[in-house]
Amino acid sequence: MKVVTLDGNGAASQVAYAFSEVAAVYPITPSSTMAEVVEQLADSGTTNLFGQSVRVVQMQSEAGAVGAMHGALVAGSLATTFTSSQGLLLMIPTLYKLAGE
Repeated sequence: MKVVTLDGNGAASQVAYAFSEVAAVYPITPSSTMAEVVEQLADSGTTNLFGQSVRVVQMQSEAGAVGAMHGALVAGSLATTFTSSQGLLLMIPTLYKLAGE
């Protein structure tokens, strides 16, 4: 067992990477470090729990990131995104639509 010291963002991004096939990211503080860690893991060839590298897509806005995540989920992929509290407000309409499907 390997022991590492991480902050909350680092731990969340490690777990999200392990369980995702697609990560739609939009760099915004304070979630930027999570997106950066996921991008670094993908670039280094780290594999998720399914033995694949996560496909990371950088979007132009929070709405784009949640829309890309929604599309990936509808297509059958395990997807994730990261945001801040302000970004979450912009994602709410799409998240309600996603929850209703």
